[in-house]
Amino acid sequence: MLRMLSRRRSLWPDDKGMLSCDQGCNGCREDQCKRGHNGKLYCDDAEKGSDTKQLAITLAISAGTGALIVMVVIYCFKRNKITCFWKKESLNHQTVEAFIRNHGPLVIRRYHYSDIKKMTNSFRHKLGKGGYGGVYKGMLQDGCLVAVKVLKESRGNGEEFINEVASISRTSHVNIVSLMGFCFEGSKRALIHEFMPNGSLEKFIYNKSPSKSDRQLEWETLYNIAIGIARGLEYLHRGCRTRILHFDIKPHNILLNENFCPKISDFGLAKICPREKSIVSMLGARGTVGYIAPEVFCRNFGGVSHKSDVYSYGMMVFEMVGGRRNIDVEIDHTSEIFFPHWIYKRLEQDEDLGLHGLMNEEDHEHVRKMIIVSLWCIQTNPSSRPSMNRVVSMLEGSLESLQIPPMPFLHSPSRSPEDSLTTMRRL
Repeated sequence: MLRMLSRRRSLWPDDKGMLSCDQGCNGCREDQCKRGHNGKLYCDDAEKGSDTKQLAITLAISAGTGALIVMVVIYCFKRNKITCFWKKESLNHQTVEAFIRNHGPLVIRRYHYSDIKKMTNSFRHKLGKGGYGGVYKGMLQDGCLVAVKVLKESRGNGEEFINEVASISRTSHVNIVSLMGFCFEGSKRALIHEFMPNGSLEKFIYNKSPSKSDRQLEWETLYNIAIGIARGLEYLHRGCRTRILHFDIKPHNILLNENFCPKISDFGLAKICPREKSIVSMLGARGTVGYIAPEVFCRNFGGVSHKSDVYSYGMMVFEMVGGRRNIDVEIDHTSEIFFPHWIYKRLEQDEDLGLHGLMNEEDHEHVRKMIIVSLWCIQTNPSSRPSMNRVVSMLEGSLESLQIPPMPFLHSPSRSPEDSLTTMRRL
């Protein structure tokens, strides 16, 4: 009882201004209780202040430690992402380097990126661009003009780059563009091709201004271009050590030299397969809308093979004949005209083809052969299409020996001008 009463007793200032305790240090903590010179006990307020300061320091240290832990966690997370990205890039780099090593020494030369900048004069003269990157005019040390295709950084896993180098390095044909070198340095990738002064076939067939004579080609020239492309595809399918399927035949990928000799280019979507293998496996569709064979995007129509290139070739030759894309997107969509169907009806009824610039009987014969061959090439069933070897024979043979095939079952899907340049990549 006395102990409880002593704890209730208050403290009072002593003569030194300190709080004294009458019966020991019952009003403060033990570490705050002091004995003065007179022998009396008192509570030291300085110790209380020291405790408050110590508490503040402890809280500050705890807060700093927490912030440091958060920063470490964030750093580790970012470091992990960077490491994963680096590992991915490193893996892609190793894939390409392994290909170059396994196929070496390649006949074509490997350049440094500094060489690419030098030969293109720091990319001053741009020839064109696409989803892959840009093409620039360049010059080698010996004065030879070249076209340098600079691929976009971090594009896929290097498959398109490998396809291009692997495919063209295996070829040697007058109707296949020559690869003269390449650059693979870190994320920098470039392909050096022979320079083609007349650019792509595309700019010569989609003519919207007849007054521009530099964009018009005579029918004989178009006919010879069609034969040249067919010979190039025949070589890819049968003339190489391994069969090469292009999968992106279209006017944009046909280049013309100073004499309008056509050369097939852009092998980014190509697939190399053994010559004895007729059907190839793919994970998804590849090619450009408007030129893709039915079996490429739907296996119900048949297996994917070299006949898929035949279909693309037929659609392209139709555009060469019509001077426009097979679907006329400038007219009302409720009455779109699919050019192959339109020309088929006229051909079947022996009507005038309604084509301009046919100067003589030879032009008429060339055009009719191109149309009949194209109709055979775009047959829905791949087995009904001729091989490219047969296509060349049909074009170079007599018109009388050609029979008009059945009308193709499929109607080309509607598309916009942007869709016609859209490339479907492997899923």
